[in-house]
Amino acid sequence: MHLKRKGYRIERKIRLIFQKFGWKVIRAGASLGDADLICLKNKKCLLLQIKSTRETTFYYYGYKKPTIEGFPFFLVVDFGYGKIRVLHPKKKISIHDGYSLKEFLKKI
Repeated sequence: MHLKRKGYRIERKIRLIFQKFGWKVIRAGASLGDADLICLKNKKCLLLQIKSTRETTFYYYGYKKPTIEGFPFFLVVDFGYGKIRVLHPKKKISIHDGYSLKEFLKKI
């Protein structure tokens, strides 16, 4: 149960940050597939898988394509201490890969 609560807290944290940037965010829930959050803004739809780790490297074993049904799919990894990285999924992610969450939100 502890891991589920931690996962929910991280999802909530990411959801609130996206909402501050004007996105409408819907929690998909684990049973609905590969995306944890569905983010909508200005006719854009992003699908996000949220992960967290205390390590500087994260190994991801989930869905690895950059889109799902034509919608952009991103992996968001919270490395802790404000180090949140956003990228298209791949197996090995370091704390320096992709974009910081704030960079990503300004770019997208």
